[in-house]
Amino acid sequence: MSDGCTWYGTDPFYKAYHDEEWGVPEYDSRALYEKLILDGFQAGLSWITILRKRDNFRTAFDNFDPEIIARYDEAKVEALMQDSGIIRNRAKIVGTIKGAQLFLEIEEKEDGFANLLWQYMDGKPLQNSWTGTGQVPAETPLSQTISKDLKKRGFKFVGPTIVYAFMQAVGMVNDHLVSCPRHHEVKKLA
Repeated sequence: MSDGCTWYGTDPFYKAYHDEEWGVPEYDSRALYEKLILDGFQAGLSWITILRKRDNFRTAFDNFDPEIIARYDEAKVEALMQDSGIIRNRAKIVGTIKGAQLFLEIEEKEDGFANLLWQYMDGKPLQNSWTGTGQVPAETPLSQTISKDLKKRGFKFVGPTIVYAFMQAVGMVNDHLVSCPRHHEVKKLA
């Protein structure tokens, strides 16, 4: 058995993310939208790259306010493409705009974005009991189901691996190793 989670390495910034955010259940729709979008931007990159640019992303994308982002036009897309503080990927930027529009539809016509996501969990996080990092999956049948639903709705960059990373980040699943002190702390938050 290991001494706990080690995926964050020795980077103090990354360790703080592990110790304070990762796995904490998030029920706020806007915060969930932000994290889903940031996980989409991570596709093909490391999470620490996104984490280090997160404040830049928040500034560039109006604090991930879907009401504002849904109205972005081509001039705004071009401005974002020139912003060296973020990942300048046109498809991901356009996907963020489409995601904001879909988010607003879900908020208006359904029970809300948070409820849409948490309904898959019956409203409570799944408590895994991994003893080693090799046991933690990259995706699961549930992340595949959520991915299919989000893709069908029109969301981009929401493959099952991205969705599972998102589920871990927002505490839909507790994937801290049981030997990690955060495992029990996060479990209490459920």
